[in-house]
Parts: sequence; structure tokens; C-alpha cells
Amino acid sequence: MNPHHTWFHLLPGWHSLEELAAHYLGRKGPLLIFDATHFTLAHVAGVLLVLVVLTGAALRYRKAIAGSGDDRIVPPRGLSVRNLLEMFTDAVLSMMTGVMGEHHARRFLPLVGSLAFFIFLSNLLGLIPGFLPPTDTLKTNVALAATVFVMTHLYGLRAHGLAYLKHFLGPVWYLAPLMLPIEIISHLARPVSLSLRLLGNIAADHKVVTAFFVMVPLLVPLPFLLLGVVVAIVQTLVFSLLTTVYISMAVAHEEH
Repeated sequence: MNPHHTWFHLLPGWHSLEELAAHYLGRKGPLLIFDATHFTLAHVAGVLLVLVVLTGAALRYRKAIAGSGDDRIVPPRGLSVRNLLEMFTDAVLSMMTGVMGEHHARRFLPLVGSLAFFIFLSNLLGLIPGFLPPTDTLKTNVALAATVFVMTHLYGLRAHGLAYLKHFLGPVWYLAPLMLPIEIISHLARPVSLSLRLLGNIAADHKVVTAFFVMVPLLVPLPFLLLGVVVAIVQTLVFSLLTTVYISMAVAHEEH
């Protein structure tokens, strides 16, 4: 398979869709699939695929716990969708509890957990030959980081009201002209850091795996696939951990 193409290119009419998307995005010619600075049609398809998998897993989990008696409480033996979802959720919740305590962790688990699931599955998608991870394009990561940025400050305002804005001005009023620009820059740097860190690691890992699959498709890429799994886990952990820290600082600022 051409490294600049995905399995989606085998679908009838895919190239026409690319040219149509390129026209509306103001670009000439077919979209460049490996242009990590643009959100290509293949990345859109990857996002939709991840969302379909997550929705299917959630519906299956809901059905699994909808029974009665022991089947609802005791998970089945062996590997199952329910066990995988519960293990992943427990891991995210444990990480959050260590940062912000159990009460806040359970409160913000829906946001952080959803981000963790999406990022992890998106990262893993890049390890399957012929697919592109949605997280190797900057626009996906900016959207995720912007969500964290907006929600962090909304949580802070909800927890402390307008008093939340005081921490941008420093501990005493005469330091406000100095502290305000510093605080604004530091807060704006957060989504930039989240976006670029995730982009750099996932894009580099995906390109390495793809290169070895193109050169030697048997056995040789296996160690790099295993390394890719580690990268997917670590980058999910880093993004989730930083998100938890930012929210914890926002909602607990007055307590310190």
C-alpha cells in the first residue's frame, strides 16, 4: 500500500470527496494525507471511526450491566468489553484521585475519562497499517486542548465565582500589572503545550511504524508496534494528568 494512502482510498468515490473537501477548504488538488498540519478527510474518517467504536462499546457495556442479580455486579471471566472499560476507567479514576481527591475525581471523571478514551483509541488507530491516527494532526489536538482550556476556567468560575479571576492579579494589588500578563501567558501556553506534545509524539511514532511496514512488512515492525503501544499509553496518561492538574488548580485555588 502506498504510504500516502489509507484503506479509505479503496472506497468508491473517495478521491472525489477529497477534491470536494479541498475545494471548500480553499486548497488546490487532492488533500495530502500525511500533512499533519491539516485536518484531512482521512483524519475525519478516523475520528468518526473512533466515535463509532466508543459508542458501540458504551452501548454494549450499558447492556451488560442492565441485568439483575450477580451478573450486574460481578464482571464476567476473561477478556470482555465490560472488563476493558472498567479497567481503563479505574486507572483514570485512580490517577485523578491521587491529584485532586476522590470527591473531585468522581465529579470530573466524565470529562477527563472521555478525553482519555478518545485519545487512547485515536493513538492506537495509528498502529494499524492503512489508518491515520486523528491525534497526529494539529487541529484535532488543538480542539482537545481548547476544550480543556475552556472547561478549566468554567469550572473555576463555577467553583469560586468572579473571585476566581483574582488569582490572575497576584497576592497583592500592586503586583497586578506584573502578574496579569504572566498569568495570561502561562494559561495560554497550556493548550499550546498539550497540542504540540501530543502531535509530536504520535506523528513521529506513526511515521516510524509506517516506514518499517513499507520496507519490511513482516516481523521487523513488531518491536516498533510494541513501542507504539507504550507511546499511546504514555501520551494518554500525560494529557489526562495535565488536564486533571489544571482543573484541580482551578477549583481548589482558594483553598491554598
